[in-house]
Amino acid sequence: MPYALAIIRYRRPLEDVVANTDDHRAYLRALHQEGVLLASGPFDPRHGGALLLRLPDENPVAALDAIRDADPFWQRGIAQYELLPWNPVIGKEGLDRLGS
Repeated sequence: MPYALAIIRYRRPLEDVVANTDDHRAYLRALHQEGVLLASGPFDPRHGGALLLRLPDENPVAALDAIRDADPFWQRGIAQYELLPWNPVIGKEGLDRLGS
């Protein structure tokens, strides 16, 4: 199973981020229920956040782009994404069991 990290960096003031956080988190909860999002959360200090994602075996890069494109933070210009396909070596078996 392919994995990826998405680094999210805010492009707007924190009050804009906070005003859009409920929609962003609702989107992330849906990804989590689908088994795509394994973990997420903001950085401390709060200048962005990160997502740990499980991608489909078929066309993972397109899936990663689609995940970014559907996020309200991205759609509203609140944040930019850095998408990093990831090949975990240590602990991969544990990741494979998460959400299954």
